Amino acid sequence: MDLYTDNYRLFYATLTFIQIEWRFSNVFDFLGGKHVLRKEIVKIIDHTNLQPTATKEEIEQLCREAKEEGFYAVCVHPCYVKTARFFLKESGVKICTVVGFPLGANDWETKAAEAELAIENGAEEIDFVINLGFVKSGFWEQVEEEIKQITVRAKNKGKMLNKNIIVKVIVETCYLEEEEKIKLCNLVKQSGADYIKTSTGFGTAGAEVKDIELFKQIGGGSLKIKAAGGIRTLAKLQEMVKAGADRIGTSSAMAIIQEITA
Repeated sequence: MDLYTDNYRLFYATLTFIQIEWRFSNVFDFLGGKHVLRKEIVKIIDHTNLQPTATKEEIEQLCREAKEEGFYAVCVHPCYVKTARFFLKESGVKICTVVGFPLGANDWETKAAEAELAIENGAEEIDFVINLGFVKSGFWEQVEEEIKQITVRAKNKGKMLNKNIIVKVIVETCYLEEEEKIKLCNLVKQSGADYIKTSTGFGTAGAEVKDIELFKQIGGGSLKIKAAGGIRTLAKLQEMVKAGADRIGTSSAMAIIQEITA
């Protein structure tokens, strides 16, 4: 009887696993049967324009597209946060901005002040760039302090305004050795930040599957991952999500949507 029960449980567990795997495959089968509804994709996209020449009109268009398509957020320069707030009022689309962007070479106090001002202006999510020079110098205590201080200051400013601020730490993986990636991921995990973000999109390379997988392994379920940089197609987005990315930052969101609906 015990053997029968054990075999039955094993069979049921195996069957359940197969069903889960089948559902997973269908959910992410973007290029095949297109079983994923468009809404499942748009809700993980930060519709982005961080070009140095971005105009107010282009940001307005970005916001219109985000509202029409239902993207999770727009990601814009700090100078356009107020513009985004005006055009996205009561739309449900979040406003994300960048801090210390794209080089990260400011003092942490400057970055913290920049984040606080952006939050006052309407930002709900802050993506800040770490000091890569300090990482390469081995100044790990300063790097740890920077990540913690900016995260705490941003979240405290949000609390003062009754806002839940999401903080993402951009580590610019293209410049990092494996050991540095591991160390940074652990520091971000311990800091209270919500996400580790792969790239600015202005480095020598963008998001890569191996880095997403590494961060997923280290972060477990307590640290989310934003993949950004070089994600211009549906296939690339698929790779990032399968690897473990929770959010996608891309300036090619409309092209990706067109692939789905084509």
